[in-house]
Amino acid sequence: MATEIILFSERQYFRQWWLWILLLTPAGLIFYGLYAQLVKGIPFGNNPTSDEMLMALAAFMLLMLVVFYFMGLQVEITHAGIRYRFFPFFGSRFIAWEEIAEAEVRQYHPIREYGGWGLRYGSAGTAYNVSGNMGLQLILHKKNKRILLGTQEPEELRLTLQKARQA
Repeated sequence: MATEIILFSERQYFRQWWLWILLLTPAGLIFYGLYAQLVKGIPFGNNPTSDEMLMALAAFMLLMLVVFYFMGLQVEITHAGIRYRFFPFFGSRFIAWEEIAEAEVRQYHPIREYGGWGLRYGSAGTAYNVSGNMGLQLILHKKNKRILLGTQEPEELRLTLQKARQA
């Protein structure tokens, strides 16, 4: 069926080096504290916490690292419309072309317009972005709703939009 042919597909993940330094630094301290306190028998810090609390913190940090590693945005364009998913926060969502008033690839200001990256709600609408400053701006017929889907492949996305509109 022609509507199921994927014309464009992109998956993005949070792989910025600075983000991983921010995540791994406190995790490394907690794991070091866990090792020092449980394996070496050296209390961690001036006012050491219990072994159980340190294990709980280490488990939480490990869970957070795993979530950030797998967290990402997936966008697919077909002749029927646009499907996107921001894992692990929600399942796949689909917008049919008939629901879209405007669709254009544009440069945007992540911090100024949306307050940063990730799943963001702002005065400019809803943004699903992982990094960078290029995205697919959608304006829906329904209440003039605005959705921005970040992309690392703006030129390929622009060409795909032209093909999808001609079909």
